[in-house]
Amino acid sequence: MQILNRDQLIDILYGCAILGTGGGGELSEGIAYIDEALAQGKTFKLISADEVPAGELVCTPYMLGAISALSEQEERAYANLPRSTKHAILAAYQRTLEYTGNDAIYGTICCELGGSNTAVSFYLAAMFDGYIIDADPAGRAVPEITHSTYYLNNLPAAPIITANEFGECFICENVMDDLRAETVVRALAKISRNDIAAIDHILPIEQMKNAVIHGTISKALKLGKAMREANEQHANTAHIIAKHGGGFVAFEGEVSTFEFNTVEGFTLGEVTLKGLGEFVNNNYKITVKNENMAAFLNDEVHVTIPDLICCINSQTGTPITNPNYAVGMKVAVVILPAPKEFTGPKGLEIFGPRYAGVNTPYKAAIAN
Repeated sequence: MQILNRDQLIDILYGCAILGTGGGGELSEGIAYIDEALAQGKTFKLISADEVPAGELVCTPYMLGAISALSEQEERAYANLPRSTKHAILAAYQRTLEYTGNDAIYGTICCELGGSNTAVSFYLAAMFDGYIIDADPAGRAVPEITHSTYYLNNLPAAPIITANEFGECFICENVMDDLRAETVVRALAKISRNDIAAIDHILPIEQMKNAVIHGTISKALKLGKAMREANEQHANTAHIIAKHGGGFVAFEGEVSTFEFNTVEGFTLGEVTLKGLGEFVNNNYKITVKNENMAAFLNDEVHVTIPDLICCINSQTGTPITNPNYAVGMKVAVVILPAPKEFTGPKGLEIFGPRYAGVNTPYKAAIAN
């Protein structure tokens, strides 16, 4: 077991934001979760899945919804609803205990790697004096519940306990599979101001530990630390991130155009970069569905999911989360290799080029 201090927690969240490929929630929200728990004297305890005693229940908590802002008209639809004073994820946890008849759950496994969603899982574990398990089912951030090793291993998500900021709680039972779970929970998010807390995969560790990617939190810690140290030393941070992540810098340029919209509970959009330095006279376009889905060099397919398309602000040396771009922003695009769990036939079927709207076979990206 390792007790994580604030510096380590912040490094983890930055590493998760890099691996989140634009999604996984805002870093500022994630840091706020961490600081709130620390201010209350809570402890963040990281353990491996193999350290969890047999028979102990673990769960996967997360926030689901779009990551772009609502329009004024959409906000007005919620104006008269009461707001709960309790964090939605804490309300969902309390209802989970009531539903399962347990006094507590041993620990949490985050649903994905991202600046906020990883922090939500950490926060919940700290608040109930549980453990953070060094694993996740995605190895990155992903748009849908189905994009997980839980789904690849036919692990049931239900019961799914959800709560929103209005104090409403929904329990989803007898959900056929994760494909249906995505549809159901996404619908609940859409009527919850595009933001709902959920806890699913409430199962004994024996069923969970062979259906997750191990060591991903430790990986994020090392990547975030490498990023921070590179920035402190005024090094080329994008190249340091690429080196530590086993990838490469695919493009460097400045934002020429970008557009994001909320559609059916997702943030859809694209960002276009105009090349600088060795990439001058070239352009690079990235398409987005919450996360960065595909990249096109001079209108030709260059990279697709499940490979990680990570955008780094070249001036601050920090990851860019969608939709936080500005025209003229300097951007380095770092490509990191996909988790191997998603590069097989079943993984590519659910989270490969076709899902990204690209009609070409998957080909692992390599440096030119």
